[in-house]
Amino acid sequence: MNRPRRLVAFVLLSTAMAACGGGVVAGSPRQPACGNDWDSLPVMHLVSTYTTATVEDLRAAGHDCFDRLIVELGPSQPGLPGPQGNGYQVRYVAEVHRGESGDRLPMNGGAALAVVVNAAAHDADYQPTYDPRDAIHAVDVTGFRTFRQVAFLGTFESQTEVVVGVRARLPFRTFVISGPGAGSTLVIDVAHGE
Repeated sequence: MNRPRRLVAFVLLSTAMAACGGGVVAGSPRQPACGNDWDSLPVMHLVSTYTTATVEDLRAAGHDCFDRLIVELGPSQPGLPGPQGNGYQVRYVAEVHRGESGDRLPMNGGAALAVVVNAAAHDADYQPTYDPRDAIHAVDVTGFRTFRQVAFLGTFESQTEVVVGVRARLPFRTFVISGPGAGSTLVIDVAHGE
C-alpha cells in the first residue's frame, strides 16, 4: 500500500521541480546562454579633440560569459571635451612593445588586445592619476577564464595604452557608460568563447 503513495509523491515533486525550473541534478551548475554577435575586429571611436579627463583606475571582473576590463575616467575641466567624447581604439596586435624604449613585452596568453584611450594617466602638472605598483601586472586576473594579464604601458602624448593578455583571439565588445560621478567608464568585454 505504501508504494502508490511514494510514486504519487515522486510524480508531484518532479512536476513541481520542472514547473519551477528545477530538474537540474544537484551539483551540476546551469550553463548560461552566451550567444552574442561580437567579433574580433578592431574597434575605433576616433575624435578630433582630446579630453582633459584622466585615467583614474583599471579594474577587471569575471562574468559567466565574458571577462570585463574597466577603464575609469575622471571628469574633464569645464568647457572642454568630456570623457564621453573621448576617443579610443581596441584591437588585437601581433606584438606588444613598451612605449619609449620600444622593447618587446611578452604577454601571457595566446593573444594580446591593445586598448588606447585618448586620455592621460596624469594631471596637468604631470602628477599620476593612475600609477599601479606593478605596471606589467596592473590588475590581478588570477583565476579568470579568459584574461591572463593586464599591463599598463603608460601615457605618451595624451594617449594611455593598456594591453590585455587573452587566452586566445576571442570576440569582444566595447562601450562607454556615464559615471562614476562626472566621469565615465570605458568597458571592454571579451567572450570566453568555449
